[in-house]
Amino acid sequence: MTILATVVVLGVLIFVHELGHFAAAKAVGVEVQRFSIGLGPRVTGFRRGETEYVLSAIPLGGYVKMGGMDDEVMERIEGGQVGHAREPSPRDFDAKPIWARTFVISAGVIMNMAFAFAAYTFVAFQWGIPQLASTRIGAVMAEALPPGTEALATVEPGSRVVRMDGAPAEHWGQVQMRLYEGPPGALAIELVEPSRTVQIEVPLEEPDRRALVRAIRPWIEAGVGAVNPGSPADRGGLEAGDRITAVSGEPVQNWWDFVGAIESRPGQRVDLSVVREGRELVRAVTLDAEEVAQPDGTTSMVGKIGVYEPVSDIAYDRASVGDALAYGYRETVAVTGLILGFLRDLVTGNVSPRSLGSIVAIGEASGQAAAAGFNQFLRFMALFSINLAVLNLLPIPVLDGGHLVFLGIEAVRGGRGLTVEQRLAWSNVGFLIIVGIMLWALSNDFLRLFGM
Repeated sequence: MTILATVVVLGVLIFVHELGHFAAAKAVGVEVQRFSIGLGPRVTGFRRGETEYVLSAIPLGGYVKMGGMDDEVMERIEGGQVGHAREPSPRDFDAKPIWARTFVISAGVIMNMAFAFAAYTFVAFQWGIPQLASTRIGAVMAEALPPGTEALATVEPGSRVVRMDGAPAEHWGQVQMRLYEGPPGALAIELVEPSRTVQIEVPLEEPDRRALVRAIRPWIEAGVGAVNPGSPADRGGLEAGDRITAVSGEPVQNWWDFVGAIESRPGQRVDLSVVREGRELVRAVTLDAEEVAQPDGTTSMVGKIGVYEPVSDIAYDRASVGDALAYGYRETVAVTGLILGFLRDLVTGNVSPRSLGSIVAIGEASGQAAAAGFNQFLRFMALFSINLAVLNLLPIPVLDGGHLVFLGIEAVRGGRGLTVEQRLAWSNVGFLIIVGIMLWALSNDFLRLFGM
């Protein structure tokens, strides 16, 4: 299952990316000599018209070979052989205006983002928009409540919303929707565990409604959904599926208690009481300390452990085409932001370089997603497609981002770009950088496999 899922993920997303380059090149009249899935020696293929379509030996990428596109640079890096000198042609890549070349280079990333948007939209329309199945309240951030809603600060964690103005609340999405999109004014919220009714005034202004929704947090169990490789949790021996019951002797009821206990101990050593497969364990973890911005503009040091929240029970809310499209857009933007944030933290040192994974980590994640069902597999493919798009935009020669940098230099210099020799030299540097990153990621995977 894992091998098949990995082949499908890589094959489909590489094809989608290269199809973007191929279609854009054809659209602006660039000669396309080869469309390859995979790198290195040709395994099989066929020719149709001017283009040779091939499957190559190394399944870690692909390329579209275009006439006149710095032959020596592209062919050496992407698996071809350096050819003989050729006569310039109006259909050469380098003969096209900068806007056309920028479009061709950007089209792979655009296609990956479009694939992610389409996948998220399809999942939402076919299965529904995922929502937390519970209406149980985990925490209320009293300081963030807008005027007229202060009564919510008295709600006890663990209370469950059953009705809002007499209408049943069946999942967390309905709770948020009523607060964010419902009519302004008086709202009666009926709770159980314990039974009581809270009266609030729903704000009129949209920013206040956003603040209200963010201030009420759903109940999430205190546990480990996943461990960030190389993090304090990883070094301390925490595992996915662990349930946390106490931090240094301080009991925690839910995820928000756990987060609060960790953030209040930057850089400290803590003893975590853990339940794993029915066994009670204690794991010693030395937390990281990270400086974060506060809402009032100040900064403070908080503790970081490097775990993700556990997966909660999910309910699926049926969606119209419009709702599915909006959901697809929101998810694509949100995941892009998460990946950009991860790269920022990696550069600033807030995330350990041990977090990088290679084909081994991709394979594990692909297999787990496939085992979780087709909808989860599509969601993983969408996430990985965005990941490919963002990474391809890094300004490293041989990646799309590096080629865009070359085009930017040409535009700034009034059409006078770098020479082929200069681009080849920079591409060799970029190739070494990429190989170095791949070897580092592969070593991380092997270290994890051996529990190091």
